[in-house]
Amino acid sequence: MNSIDFTPFLISFKLATTTTAVLFIVALPLAWWLSRTKSKFKPFIEAVAAMPIVLPPSVLGFYLLVLFSKNSLFGEFLSSLNIELLFSFSGLVVASIIYSFPFMLQPLQSGFESLNKGMIEQSFLAKKSTFITLFKVALPNIKPSLIAALIITFAHTVGEFGVVLMVGGSIPEQTKVASVAIYEMVEIMDYKSAHIYSLIMLLGSFIVLLLVYIFNRKSKFRV
Repeated sequence: MNSIDFTPFLISFKLATTTTAVLFIVALPLAWWLSRTKSKFKPFIEAVAAMPIVLPPSVLGFYLLVLFSKNSLFGEFLSSLNIELLFSFSGLVVASIIYSFPFMLQPLQSGFESLNKGMIEQSFLAKKSTFITLFKVALPNIKPSLIAALIITFAHTVGEFGVVLMVGGSIPEQTKVASVAIYEMVEIMDYKSAHIYSLIMLLGSFIVLLLVYIFNRKSKFRV
């Protein structure tokens, strides 16, 4: 048997790192707004944002496949700009951002909603800007939620399969992530390699969850 190729893991980690970084920037202001707004549109926005949790990955992947194809208006527009999202790493990033969005948004929103409202109001009364209040007051006081959002989003992206397979396919050294590699190994009955890859994913998932619980436990004792 040939030696194990760990390139799919590197692609998975690169994808997860990029997705987590972009999602933090995108989800943070929305989570802050949702935690404070009384808009009648809040439930609608929350429902849309949470859809990837309950929507089958194959369904989301299918619609992204249609959206990114040159047969759609959006795909045609991207093509005119020489942007190709289908079967590319960039497409994987976009798909992962959509699929992992609620895993970043919801912990941050819950953290902000659990904050002492008086502390936030005092910051505004002291004429601190929203930016300063968010980064100097709010974020430092929701560290457990922040760490959970970052770690779970990263881990969730590493474990993606259906969406990344449909949007990115399985192009070696470009879009072939670890989960897709495991599927292909099972297809060709290379169970030994599939066991090694799966064990790495299993241990990685356990370590991620363990870190989240340990950090949250320590945070509770500090309170």
